[in-house]
Amino acid sequence: MDINEERMYVVPLRKVKDAPRTQRAARATRVLKEFVEKHSKCENIKIDKQLNEKLWERGIESSPSKIKIRVVKGEEGEEKREVVTAYLAE
Repeated sequence: MDINEERMYVVPLRKVKDAPRTQRAARATRVLKEFVEKHSKCENIKIDKQLNEKLWERGIESSPSKIKIRVVKGEEGEEKREVVTAYLAE
């Protein structure tokens, strides 16, 4: 994967608390993907395993209210299609 661009973001997930209790972690994942799509202007988004585990760390009912991520934009595959990967910031 060739790295073109790398950025850091703090994603607010406060509105996820308005969702039903049994859908909060899944909604947080969806909100995170929408945020990355909006800021990177790319539809092909992947979420790193550690970031996904952090979103689900406290179970389905209690996701974090905000999360710091590192977004890497690059190219992948033989067709050189653009891919954005979101990682947990250290």
